Amino acid sequence: MADVSHSRDMTTHPDVSEMRERYDRVLGGRDVALVDGPVFLLGLYCAASPWIVHYTTSQPPLVTHNLIFGIAIGLLAVGFTTTPERMYGLSWAMCAMGVWMIVAPWIVGDSPDAGVIWNNVVIGALALILGMLCAATAARSAPQR
Repeated sequence: MADVSHSRDMTTHPDVSEMRERYDRVLGGRDVALVDGPVFLLGLYCAASPWIVHYTTSQPPLVTHNLIFGIAIGLLAVGFTTTPERMYGLSWAMCAMGVWMIVAPWIVGDSPDAGVIWNNVVIGALALILGMLCAATAARSAPQR
């Protein structure tokens, strides 16, 4: 029978450098993996918020607006999860969407009440913060040239 050693020390393995490089390459773009879920939930809430806050009859244009923006934020989250190395460049787009969500009640809406305003301001602020977090992490983990 062959003399097979069952030691747990991987430093002596002949392919240890290649395995480390592969591990770093696989996990390289996943620094903000914990942000993907909150971004998706934010998009889901944004899309459903007209019915949650009950302004479907008083602000019809804003209902459509929040539905479309919620779907867009959710799609960004799906993209961040599936192809992070390509999609984190769109983090700045999510920041712009956050700023737009903050001002949208006055531009898209018609005499919004306090509930509608606070709803969009909170959604916009969270989108801005999460987008900045994604963009900062993507910039930090980008390969140096």
